[in-house]
Amino acid sequence: MNSETITAHAAGTWELGDLPVSRIGFGAMRLTGSAAFHHGTPSDRKRSLAVLRKAIELGVNHIDTAAFYFSALRSANELINTALAPYPDDLVIATKVGPHRDYDGDWATSARPDQLRGHVEENLRQLGRDHLDIVYLRRMSQDSIAEHFGALAELREAGLVRHLGISAVEPRHLAEARAIAPVVCVQNRYALDRPDPEADELLRLCGEQGIAFVPFYAVAGEVGERGATAAHDEEVLAIARAHGVGAAQVRIAWTLHQGPHVLAIPGTGNPDHLAENVAAGALRLTADELARLNAARGHAG
Repeated sequence: MNSETITAHAAGTWELGDLPVSRIGFGAMRLTGSAAFHHGTPSDRKRSLAVLRKAIELGVNHIDTAAFYFSALRSANELINTALAPYPDDLVIATKVGPHRDYDGDWATSARPDQLRGHVEENLRQLGRDHLDIVYLRRMSQDSIAEHFGALAELREAGLVRHLGISAVEPRHLAEARAIAPVVCVQNRYALDRPDPEADELLRLCGEQGIAFVPFYAVAGEVGERGATAAHDEEVLAIARAHGVGAAQVRIAWTLHQGPHVLAIPGTGNPDHLAENVAAGALRLTADELARLNAARGHAG
């Protein structure tokens, strides 16, 4: 499979509310460093800008970011603004609020509901937008998200936010949020080698309710924020060899095969990896291959 000739359109599309996006998007977190946020060495700035522009050239029109994606040297939002503004008309930028970091990069407690407007406005300022396409409430440890999500619903009514999503939630939180305002997307950790009945239930509920399910760390697996995993199951490697692709592409393809409402947002600071990630949207796994991967996933638990 020649990844250079494949664009994000090969993965098909989904509508986030009234915003159509390719099912292969781009996660911006890794542009700030080789690991999570203020750990690790950021990618070369020029290369990061080139990756963002290359993503658009490859048909990516869904970028996932946050104001708290920053390191001592890099801000994901600033890179997006610099690389892509004035923005293409079809570009959908999703951001998230909830976690709170001070300017030294240290994590503070979860933001209070009355602080969320300031966080939304910070994203607006950094991105150079007059409204945000999608804002996720990223749940921290609170039992109920009603008060926080209600604050975002008010910002939606005020026109600062077009659509709302929720992240790092349990299935009960989806019902709680939907009782307050429409939810167009749910973003939770979900990966081939990390079985999670709660995430499986969320994926099912989202499919039934016409809501996008947007996994994070789908390629990272157990290593999570530290980067893409190097520990691939033998079935993944065998299927990758059979298709002449990389193991990460098989993991992305498996993710997309979980339902038409599933969106992938792999992140990278490497232009070659970007092209491979996008090309994974064209990879069609057979029923037998999916069964083998699902069986391996069951054993991973």
